[in-house]
Amino acid sequence: MTQGKPVKNAKARLFEDLKQQILTMELGPDEDLDEVELCERYGLSRTPVREIFRRLSGEGYVYIRENRGVRVSPMNHSTLRNFFLVAPMIYAAVGRLAVQHFTPAQLAELKETQAQFRQASLAGDIPAMVLKNNRFHEIMGEMSGNVYLQTSLNRLLVDHARIGRTFYQPHDEDTARRRQLSIDHHDQFIEAIEARDEEAIVRLSYEHMELSRENMELFITPPGLKPEPPPAP
Repeated sequence: MTQGKPVKNAKARLFEDLKQQILTMELGPDEDLDEVELCERYGLSRTPVREIFRRLSGEGYVYIRENRGVRVSPMNHSTLRNFFLVAPMIYAAVGRLAVQHFTPAQLAELKETQAQFRQASLAGDIPAMVLKNNRFHEIMGEMSGNVYLQTSLNRLLVDHARIGRTFYQPHDEDTARRRQLSIDHHDQFIEAIEARDEEAIVRLSYEHMELSRENMELFITPPGLKPEPPPAP
């Protein structure tokens, strides 16, 4: 069994891998995590793997069922309803504080992350789009400098990423337009932060969340299929 630094490295890799797989929906909502398989793949005993599960549970990525294993957090009508009820308020509050407290280094990272998000969109790299979009909003949370809001924001971002994943996939004109609008919103967030314009950042927060709501609505209730006529008798 590995000891010391190799174990820490394997734990860190497992933690980041599971986070990314959940955010990009490589691991789907309510999917079981195979503890034995993860132990073997990462060369870890059950104790450190269970530590990672507890950490992921605390951050909202998974839920632990007593004596029944670990599952990816669900994304059902109840969780989505709660998400859309509170997300605009949290994003707006984070934005206000980001305007007040951002540092030049954080702003530089935000701009670089936006450039990477744009490049991923142009390349059609869906997992990268999900992760770069997620990181963009994480940085805004860090700019706020408020541990209470950051905790709430980070939990919201788990589902925000998974909602985003649902509409990055199709290739049609409307999807392309919505992707571009998301990129434009990010550019406007950066401009509002640089200008220290709190009202603009609040307005953008609600517009950005409305885009997510519309995208999820389209995913849940797509245009109906045209039924084929019955064969002639």
